[in-house]
Amino acid sequence: MQNFHSHQMVYDFTFMCVSVCASSIQQEEYASFRAENPEWTFNHLAVDYRNGNVYLGAVNRIYKLSPGLEVQVSHETGPDEDNRKCYPPRIVQPCSEPLTLTNNVNKMLLMDYRENRLLACGSLYQGICKLLRLDDLFKLGEPFHKKEHYLSGVNESGSVFGVIVSYGNASPDMLFVATAVDGKPEYFPTISSRKLARNSEEDGMFAYVFHDEFVASMIKIPSDTFTVIPDFDIYYIYGFASGTFVYFLTLQPEMGGGPTTGSSSAGREQVYTSKIVRLCKADTAFNSYVEVPIGCISGNVEYRLLEAAYLSKAGAILARSLDVAPDDDVLFAVFSKGQKRRPRQASQDSALCVFSLRKINEKIKERLQSCYKGEGTLDLAWLKVKDIPCSSALLTIDDDFCGLDMNAPLGVSEMVRGKPLFSDAVDKMTSVIGYVYKNHSLVFVGTKSGRVKKIRVDGSSRALQYETVQAVENGPILRDMAFSSDHHYLYVMSETQLSRVPVEACGQYSTCSECLGSGDPHCGWCVLHNMCTRKEKCERSSEPRRFASDIKQCVRLSVHPNNISVSQFSVTLVLEAHNVPELSAGVNCTFEDLAEMNGLVEGNRIKCSSPAEKEMPRIIVDKGDHQIVQLYLKSKETGLAFANTSFVFYNCSVHKSCLSCVSSPYQCHWCKYRHDCTHDPRTCSFQEGRVKKPEGCPQLLPAERILVPVNVVKPITLRAKNLPQPQSGQRGYECLLTIQGNEHRVPALRFNSSSVQCQNTSYFYDGMEMSSLPVELTVIWNGDFSIDNPAHNKVHLYKCDAQRGSCGLCLKADPLFGCVWCKGENRCTLKQHCPHPENQWLEHNGINSKCTHPRITQITPLRGPREGGTLVTIRGENLGLEFREIQGNVKVAEVDCTPIREGYIPAEQIVCEMGKAEKSQYTGNVQVCVGVGECRPEFMAKSSKYYYFVIPRIINLKPSRGPVSGGTIVNITGSHLDAGSNVSIMFKDQPCTYLRRGGQWLTCRTYASLHGYGNVSVSVSIDKAHLQKDLRFEYVEDPTITKIEPEWSIYSGHTPVIVTGTNLDIIQTPLIRAKYNGHETLNLCQVLSPTSMLCQAPELPISLARHQEVPERPDEFGFKLDDVQALMALNNTNFIYYPNPEFEPLSVSGVLELKPGSPIILKGRNFLPPTNSGNGKLNYTVLIGEKPCVLTVSETQLLCESPNLTGRHKVLARVGGIEFSPGVVHITSDSPLSSTAIIGIAAAGALLILFIVVVLIAYKRKSRESDLTLKRLQMQMDNLESRVALECKEAFAELQTDIHELTSDLDGAGIPFLDYRTYTMRVLFPGIEEHPVLRDLEVPGYRQEQVEKGLKLFGQLINNKVFLLCFIRTLEAQRGFSMRDRGNVASLIMTVLQSKLEYATDVLKHLLSDLIDRNLESKNHPKLLLRRTESVAEKMLTNWFTFLLYKFLKECAGEPLFSLFCAIKQQMEKGPIDSITGEARYSLSEDKLIRQQIDYKTLVVNCIHPENEKSPEIQVKVLNCDTISQVKEKILDAIYKNVPHSHRLKASDMDLEWRQGRGQRMILQDEDVTTKIEGDWKRLNMLAHYQVPDNAVMALVPKQVTAYNSVNNSTVSRTSASKYENMIKYTGSPDSLRSRTPMITPDLESGVKVWHLVKNHEHGDQKEGDRGSKMVSEIYLTRLLATKGTLQKFVDDLFETIFSTAHRGSALPLAIKYMFDFLDEQADKHNIHDPHVRHTWKSNCLPLRFWVNVIKNPQFVFDIHKSSITDACLSVVAQTFMDSCSTSEHRLGKDSPSNKLLYAKDIPSYKSWVERYYSDISKMPAISDQDMNAYLAEQSRMHMNEFNTMSSLSEIYSYVGKYTEEIVCSLEQDDAARKQRLAFKLEQVVAFMSLES
Repeated sequence: MQNFHSHQMVYDFTFMCVSVCASSIQQEEYASFRAENPEWTFNHLAVDYRNGNVYLGAVNRIYKLSPGLEVQVSHETGPDEDNRKCYPPRIVQPCSEPLTLTNNVNKMLLMDYRENRLLACGSLYQGICKLLRLDDLFKLGEPFHKKEHYLSGVNESGSVFGVIVSYGNASPDMLFVATAVDGKPEYFPTISSRKLARNSEEDGMFAYVFHDEFVASMIKIPSDTFTVIPDFDIYYIYGFASGTFVYFLTLQPEMGGGPTTGSSSAGREQVYTSKIVRLCKADTAFNSYVEVPIGCISGNVEYRLLEAAYLSKAGAILARSLDVAPDDDVLFAVFSKGQKRRPRQASQDSALCVFSLRKINEKIKERLQSCYKGEGTLDLAWLKVKDIPCSSALLTIDDDFCGLDMNAPLGVSEMVRGKPLFSDAVDKMTSVIGYVYKNHSLVFVGTKSGRVKKIRVDGSSRALQYETVQAVENGPILRDMAFSSDHHYLYVMSETQLSRVPVEACGQYSTCSECLGSGDPHCGWCVLHNMCTRKEKCERSSEPRRFASDIKQCVRLSVHPNNISVSQFSVTLVLEAHNVPELSAGVNCTFEDLAEMNGLVEGNRIKCSSPAEKEMPRIIVDKGDHQIVQLYLKSKETGLAFANTSFVFYNCSVHKSCLSCVSSPYQCHWCKYRHDCTHDPRTCSFQEGRVKKPEGCPQLLPAERILVPVNVVKPITLRAKNLPQPQSGQRGYECLLTIQGNEHRVPALRFNSSSVQCQNTSYFYDGMEMSSLPVELTVIWNGDFSIDNPAHNKVHLYKCDAQRGSCGLCLKADPLFGCVWCKGENRCTLKQHCPHPENQWLEHNGINSKCTHPRITQITPLRGPREGGTLVTIRGENLGLEFREIQGNVKVAEVDCTPIREGYIPAEQIVCEMGKAEKSQYTGNVQVCVGVGECRPEFMAKSSKYYYFVIPRIINLKPSRGPVSGGTIVNITGSHLDAGSNVSIMFKDQPCTYLRRGGQWLTCRTYASLHGYGNVSVSVSIDKAHLQKDLRFEYVEDPTITKIEPEWSIYSGHTPVIVTGTNLDIIQTPLIRAKYNGHETLNLCQVLSPTSMLCQAPELPISLARHQEVPERPDEFGFKLDDVQALMALNNTNFIYYPNPEFEPLSVSGVLELKPGSPIILKGRNFLPPTNSGNGKLNYTVLIGEKPCVLTVSETQLLCESPNLTGRHKVLARVGGIEFSPGVVHITSDSPLSSTAIIGIAAAGALLILFIVVVLIAYKRKSRESDLTLKRLQMQMDNLESRVALECKEAFAELQTDIHELTSDLDGAGIPFLDYRTYTMRVLFPGIEEHPVLRDLEVPGYRQEQVEKGLKLFGQLINNKVFLLCFIRTLEAQRGFSMRDRGNVASLIMTVLQSKLEYATDVLKHLLSDLIDRNLESKNHPKLLLRRTESVAEKMLTNWFTFLLYKFLKECAGEPLFSLFCAIKQQMEKGPIDSITGEARYSLSEDKLIRQQIDYKTLVVNCIHPENEKSPEIQVKVLNCDTISQVKEKILDAIYKNVPHSHRLKASDMDLEWRQGRGQRMILQDEDVTTKIEGDWKRLNMLAHYQVPDNAVMALVPKQVTAYNSVNNSTVSRTSASKYENMIKYTGSPDSLRSRTPMITPDLESGVKVWHLVKNHEHGDQKEGDRGSKMVSEIYLTRLLATKGTLQKFVDDLFETIFSTAHRGSALPLAIKYMFDFLDEQADKHNIHDPHVRHTWKSNCLPLRFWVNVIKNPQFVFDIHKSSITDACLSVVAQTFMDSCSTSEHRLGKDSPSNKLLYAKDIPSYKSWVERYYSDISKMPAISDQDMNAYLAEQSRMHMNEFNTMSSLSEIYSYVGKYTEEIVCSLEQDDAARKQRLAFKLEQVVAFMSLES
């Protein structure tokens, strides 16, 4: 019970992303809001018409959104424990049913404006409702303990409808609720009216308006109905109130007239009916219940299944057509086709119809009147299972009749038909809404595919769909739609997206005609602003003609003249404009970008002048003779062009011939004497020289063929007209012939204006390949004025003997050539060139016109079937000149062969068809006789070759089966299959396309089968021979493809793809194909079995010039399997191509020098494609010379174990279709061994072998019993070995990766030094953030004066050396004075003496010399001096160096220290770091090393700058195994690369937001509801957990007030990841505080332990082998080496800077030299000459006291954050530093700590540096006291007022207060103190300090 009320309000502002969807039109207009969880789908929508706020009911949530769809509040409604069978629900009484976490579906969302609340009814607990305050969704009430509070247990959101009805101010509102009952009619009425109490918590909420024993304001479905139709229910689609009635629209099963027929279990499909139900608002007994069937019929199709409906006003235009008033209600309804609901294959056909509510009411009134006359039955089968007749009663029934308790409830049997407006058979309509705009009735319909159709309804049969927009990404659109309060937007939703769509998108139309032709009544043309918009958005739209709302009102513009020549300037143009508004503001005329000038307005005419000379367009000659330019009218008022028309500039001088000039459509004239085209005829020389029409042009007339034999002198005469007579000074006519590229000019004679002749000349052309050559002929005069030759007359030069080597060919020539066959010379010549008499010629049509001696040169084919029909082609010479000469005169092998006219080529070729041969005829030659009549021997030709008759046979065919789609290449074998001329192959009654044939085979390609599957008989015909044999071919089912694996390749293809399917073996050469950008590529497949084949992926036809770096999907991907079309492009494949691997050259020179056995590393990228199932493996081959090598592949490297080779070898890498040579390796062997060495090695080897043999023999005996154990061990070893090998290889590859990228990043970044004060505070008082010495002294006001006097006196005492030394010695002598107190006093004294450093130094020297004396007296080893901080002196020494080395740190040592810190941080972050234990893959510290193989990938994320969204995105490298906090830190590091840590935003204050496409956003967190929990371990979320891809876009946004998607708010705040990292917030040295691993804090409530990469195995649940054996984890220590190698340079740089005396431009700090000299003096004084002791003193005093502290705690010097892993690494460096300063020998063994082993090789060289450093310092000249004091004074002056001295004195005084007696006593015993009466002075101070005024 309690739990149910505990759903608290969640005010959440980050919850969802409101994405602004991109739209080409007005982007800011489209907004959308998406479901935060795909299962929490949207159900209902309501908009507050008063302020436009949107309320959205979803599964488990109610949202209040702004009009722009930003979340303002969300209210949680579920999920909760429930079971639908619990009645009453478990919140009222316990329920025995099993409870599960159940979603709460929102079934009803109603605005109760009167009480300013929202009714939200859900599906939990049998359908109870919440009443929420509209402002903030605060829960006002939730009645749940009475049965009327349970509306219905239905789970569907679209099954309930409610209508709130008002009865005037006094009486309360009522709620009419109609609901499906889901088979529980006894619990829930299907329709009822309820009370809506003013007080939301009132008990009577939702009580029935009227309820007594017999009558109530409700109707229940009788249980009898369920016996007839077991799954009967009434689905309520829509409801509304109008006039005095309430209406509901329903969809319900038809009862089918009584219990006998309608049983749906009988297997018939259930028929449904849509109905409208009407009730009186005031009816409490529901006697007024009437229901009427509705539907509509369009084009003989019945639409009877109601999908959605909406009540709107008719509007004036539609009202006229429906014959109702404009304010009357009309009902728009969407129906789908038919009356049967088939969820699976439902019809997509739907229709929009309109009903007049008045007509429906009239229909009901008629039925009521007839029923009260006693006619018919009540017709309500579902309510009254049997038919009840109407009773008659005498009463008048008017429009407002509300029924009596007789004749009620009533059903109407006759359907009311709506007027169909619009139907769509493809995209089913699912929702509807409408409103009236300027008398137009507009309807907006949502569809299944997520589109909104905008429809203008102007009449009962006239509906125009004028626009469709995609409103949501995936449909269907749900029933609820709503307008914004100003009707400018429409809210539309699918299950997961709510969108705001503009009601109009006028802005998309760019021209007036588009705008006004669009059909959208919102749109009109704003003339002077030249845009399409609503009238109210157009300035001064009420003035005449400024706003066009009809297409006839668009501006029209004409111009006169509309063309001018380019040589005419500033011509006045008159523009006539229609439909323009008043233009008093003036206009400009603009010729595109050429010119703009002022226009003169006169009424609707505007005068402009054309451009001036310099603005004229240049008309390019090859672009034609004119240019069309748009002439715009631009309003000066708006600066915009509002009308335009085309204007032409033409250029006559482009024309170079008369005909083209005068045929131009523009005003061009030809001057024939100047040979020039102009627009101004006045420029012609004289009048008769002007030509205006083509007839007047000088031109050659068409001539017969002009034939000229070569080498014959001959004139050429040409007919012409209008030839000009050359004037004085002009040259005459010439003919110009171009023969084979050479120009020949021949003088010509003009006889008159119509005739010209080229003079006598002979012509010649080269070569005998052409018998005639057409030659261009041009007539010119005056040098280069050509005469037009419109008929293209050519001169044909010819040679008789070219290509006419035989008599027949000669006589065949064109008779006009006049060629004859000159017998004596046996050649073809001109008559006049034949030297023999005429009877020795043969000429065409002459007396002798028949050539003798025909000859046959070729016959094809040479074999044919006896049956004949073969077409034989005979080629030869002199084979007659006419067809009749050979007709009937051809025999082939003694068989008549009939010549065919079409195949005859005179003299050259005869084609004839063979007759049938007799049995006795086998072979023979070919005979041809030329001539008509009998055959004379000289006209007879016989072939030398023989023609044979053969009998072709067929034997077999293969393959004998193929796909039913055809395309199989069938090979038929047999004999003589190459005979004859024509082959046809038939498969039953359809042909098989013939391809090729040989003697024993022929091939053909099958067509798709006409008869489906099965066998067909095969027959072959060769000419007239039909070959029969019982050959059959089987058509089988086409292959199918079920699976492709893997579904990826690389751009270049050629990677293996395994294809699974059926019938693959029937395809002979299967091909795999890809299509991209219109290009197709293919590759081969090899069939392995009927169900599988191995293909090589086709390459992606992509131009690799653009270096693609993103995966691409091909447009089509499929297979070419013969003619099977279905598989050409597969729909169900997601085949994807990844970028090709790219190799880098081995080295700059291309040659890599190597030692034998060392591996070759090929670098590059994309070596492992990032496939979905983890990294894809590619098959790489690398050849060194000819030899392949063993490969290890990573994303950017191929590690190749070089084969045993020496010398130079080319390296070749192959993968997929790529072959690349990165260069050459040169392998040089080491220097050869000396012979003695070889003998030595051989001897040792022999001994070893001998020893091994002995051992083996001994071992053999034992081995039998331990055989099994051995095998087990063997397996473990193999396992181990492979892991070791892999690990080492990886470590090695990582080492090779250059350090360069580390160093390059550090350059140039500023170093964030802390200021002097912060730095000294951190060293002096580590761990104390706000120390009193930084603040003013805090004393109660009345004591202020005394205290200040006391402290001033005390200050004077402190500045007294006697007092100070005595004070310090006394304190140190006290037992209760702890180590911490000593340090504190030393630091406080130094802060007081900061301004008197000379004095401080003096005191320090005294104290140190005392300390040395004491140390030597107590017989301690002298080396222990200054080793620890056990005295005030030692801490003062640290502080003294701290003050004096600040400058040196800033100028010298800071940079290498900061570089080292950055390098460590960067190197650690390259690999995984466990966010909880702090362990890392890369580490210098063994304790902090992850000892497991962790697979991870580097991702690049693009980050939006949190303080500047507009700046370019920053690329940040992260790992997919990083926790969200780690990613935030990395992003902050990248964004604030050069910003001190304290000035940055804190990761813990920011949320990481992942921005996906289309504006989706998601907040990522370390822990949220999606966090994985296994057993008692809970794993932090990593990027991989959210499946963040490479190149994702991230943003850091400020953390919100409440936790987002958290399990419960208490845990999130406690377990945020930063808590693991900064368990200890310290600024001091972490040594005392740092635990090895922060313990994992189990969540207190659940006992869950949190982990990230490795579970912390200090916990008791270590499983066997979880961390692997000790030995294997040691293997990971190679990583320490790798890391050490990478960081080596930075460590060296730091040590070198600290241990060298000369620094860039700044000398060794004086303090160091001064202190070292002091120590040497002390050693001399005490006669200590052991150099080790002196060395140790110096080391203890400076490096170990100051530097180690700084190295371990760089945060003392810089403004940075130090993580635990960085701390661990710095500790290793610091330890190495300490070891370098020590003089003792280090003996290393296998049990030494790893950090000692790590730097064992380096420490000796570091030690030598230290020694050199100390000796260099001692050699430097000593510093005089005077110089030192000057230096100290300077330092004091620089930092004068850093600390508050009063506060410091007050702090020191606290120790005086503690030990007053002891100090006074000491002062009295000391002589010097007594002299100065110090004890008295101190008592004075004490008196002041303790004085109570």
